[in-house]
Amino acid sequence: MNLPWAAPFATGPVHATVAVPGSKSITNRALLLAALSERGGTLTGALRSRDSRLMIDALRALGVPVDDAGDQVVVGAHQGLRGPARVDCGLAGTVMRFVPPAAAIADGDVHFDGDPRARERPMSTVLDALRALGAAVDGDTLPFTLRGKGGLPGGTVTIDASASSQFVSGLLLAGARYDAGVTVHHDGKPVPSLPHIEMTVAMLRQGGVTVDDTETNTWRVEPGPIGSRDWVVEPDLSNATPFLAAAAVTGGSVTVPGWPEKTDQPGDVFGEIAARMGCAVERDERGLTVTGPERLSGIDVDLHDVGELTPTVAALAVLADSPSVLRGIAHLRGHETDRLAALVAEITGLGGDANETEDGLAIRPRELGPGLWRTYEDHRMATAGAVVGLKVPGVEVEDIGTTSKTLPDFPAMWTRMLGGVQG
Repeated sequence: MNLPWAAPFATGPVHATVAVPGSKSITNRALLLAALSERGGTLTGALRSRDSRLMIDALRALGVPVDDAGDQVVVGAHQGLRGPARVDCGLAGTVMRFVPPAAAIADGDVHFDGDPRARERPMSTVLDALRALGAAVDGDTLPFTLRGKGGLPGGTVTIDASASSQFVSGLLLAGARYDAGVTVHHDGKPVPSLPHIEMTVAMLRQGGVTVDDTETNTWRVEPGPIGSRDWVVEPDLSNATPFLAAAAVTGGSVTVPGWPEKTDQPGDVFGEIAARMGCAVERDERGLTVTGPERLSGIDVDLHDVGELTPTVAALAVLADSPSVLRGIAHLRGHETDRLAALVAEITGLGGDANETEDGLAIRPRELGPGLWRTYEDHRMATAGAVVGLKVPGVEVEDIGTTSKTLPDFPAMWTRMLGGVQG
């Protein structure tokens, strides 16, 4: 087991420019769409991390040639997905929820498994949907086997996607390759992380696929080919938030270059959240810059559509001078870990004051002390611990290596950002 990482303590304001790697969400969608086009495609600026490697390995297992040795990732032309194959999902939700709907058109059996924690994550929604669309699947959670028949009838399916937007996105991404396309109706509580579904729809349209999303909670993908194209991957804005948070909690200033003017990434909302907590936020030709205040204010905010920002926002709330309430995030109990329980446990473990609510967290100011911040194999828990450690001496992060899921060199990036202010 890796030794705990001593989170660097900042002795002064952090001032830095931090370039972050490409978006995981865009990278893995683009990889899958390039594979489903059968004519391939290229990705410039693609993320190189555990999650993207798992997606590439999954596609290779299904017979898709992928060259990721150079500056670009090149998905080659091929004759269709095929089995028998074994797919390791690791702990990547985009692999375990996006690849099975694509593998449903493979010729041959495809066996899926993943990390022990991945076996606890909800999968029945997407697997039952595939059965309703004509697929044969053995199992309801990882591990499971999909009996590929070389195609899928498709059609209309009603699901409850209130646990994850990935259930919708996975079906939509592959739907154009089904005989009748796919129409997905959501019937349940509001779908979390809607920006991720909007990202999926936008990328399908960029690939020449016809998508009708004019009706609330209904998405229709017409059958047809997916075009080959060159994808340019934006910086991962959610991965940028811990670095921007460093400016917020230390009263410094951090710029993330290449911040897109318009994007479907949920991380784009972080600027608004930081501003509400007292930060100055500026978007210009340099990128996005967050400048921290003398004292952070607490916040009452609904994070339902941007739940992946919760650990970073919780870290800010812990260091604010007034109470915070984070709402609309009950679905985080089914993420890499139960993020709500994990955040409460780690905040209170350092002497903080936090509790779960029905749909979120309540956090009240209290002086924190040194201790171990556990990560639960969750990359965003790890980066949240790093943010807290900037202001609380003696914080150790249990497994900083888990950040390789989406940020392959986080510790080195964090150290470079701190420069001369590290204690």
